[in-house]
Amino acid sequence: MKVLIVLAHPEPHGFNAAMAETARATLTKAGHDVTVSDLYALGFEPRSSRANFSDRADPDYFKPQIEEMHASGTGGFAADVEREIVRLEACDLMIWQFPLWWFGVPAILKGWVDRVFVMGRVYGGPKIYAGGLKAGAKAVLSLTTGGPAGAYVPGGFNGDLMGVLRPIHRGMLQFVGFDVLAPQVVYGPARMSPEDRTMALDAWATRLIGIADEGAIEVGSY
Repeated sequence: MKVLIVLAHPEPHGFNAAMAETARATLTKAGHDVTVSDLYALGFEPRSSRANFSDRADPDYFKPQIEEMHASGTGGFAADVEREIVRLEACDLMIWQFPLWWFGVPAILKGWVDRVFVMGRVYGGPKIYAGGLKAGAKAVLSLTTGGPAGAYVPGGFNGDLMGVLRPIHRGMLQFVGFDVLAPQVVYGPARMSPEDRTMALDAWATRLIGIADEGAIEVGSY
């Protein structure tokens, strides 16, 4: 199985990095082909602009989707975008590792989607949802929160976590064809003891051993 781990956290010694490394090491040991896109380490540019492209469909007016369609047909993506598209195209399993910031993904990860989920090559026309490029592949969100578990339940302080994640599950991952697996959530690691953090990493490693056999969760439409 080809695995793509996309890590979006600026601290290389933090818990999100440890979760990403646990996934890399566990899946590699199990015989899978694992690639890690550490967005901060790569210095990935999150802003979508003309710099996404090495060629121009219209040099006078910038419409991203027109440029994406043109570049999809001509091979005209910038090198950093092309590298990430190739990684996306190849993966059988994609893991996003990130902290939940402002009820969403960090800006650098959202920018990765903006620049890499390109019209023409990744989606467009009938190539969405069940007919999407990544139909048959799986995706899982592995995330940390600042608040405790009880804050992310129906009626809780922050509301149902699955409701918070739905725009990501449905509007990004399912949109391009992925089967969405249950999220891996570690609540408030900054307030956990070292022993509890180790247990959380071990639980993630245990799950990953059998993740290829997991089925999709019900996300639902809007």
